[in-house]
Amino acid sequence: MEFIVQKIGMSRTVSVPSTAVTLLKVIDTKVCQVTDGVALVSYSSGKKFNKAIEGQQKKYNLSKEFNRFATITVANSEAGDLDVAGLGEAKIVKTTFKTKGRGFSGVVKRWNFAGGRSSHGHRMGKRTGSIGNCEFPGRVQPGKKMPGQYGNTNVSVKNEVLSFDAEAGVLVLKGSVSGPNGSLGKVKVAK
Repeated sequence: MEFIVQKIGMSRTVSVPSTAVTLLKVIDTKVCQVTDGVALVSYSSGKKFNKAIEGQQKKYNLSKEFNRFATITVANSEAGDLDVAGLGEAKIVKTTFKTKGRGFSGVVKRWNFAGGRSSHGHRMGKRTGSIGNCEFPGRVQPGKKMPGQYGNTNVSVKNEVLSFDAEAGVLVLKGSVSGPNGSLGKVKVAK
């Protein structure tokens, strides 16, 4: 079973010793159609609206705020509200979020290289330095740590479930998950 969630942020437990926790809000989701456990679901996110979305809303009798669609595995056997009862019994979940995008980054930021000295007027600074090798093999090896796109990738992590408030739709997980506060992701019940 999968659920679409929004990251609220991080906190900690009041107990001693305290535990770092992440709070996730389960998004209000409507199941449009189900085929073999895989469902087309609709949820609200932003103000995006066009003819294709309008057609889907008419087809599945959805209100205007349900403007995004996704396919996930569900416990439901028919269309309607998404059944979140599975999160109540879950012990471990697999969370998938997109990491913070940092754009094109240099090696010091991307790979934690030390960089050069800042004394005696040299120009090394935050540059990569030498990347090649001498006669053998005479080329740059694949996988060499170089400047490039950093972040904005999907990351999946398994987290232990500490509690789930079904009324408020808040899921409390032990540890951290990727992505900024307010970002949308998926939660899949692992155990």
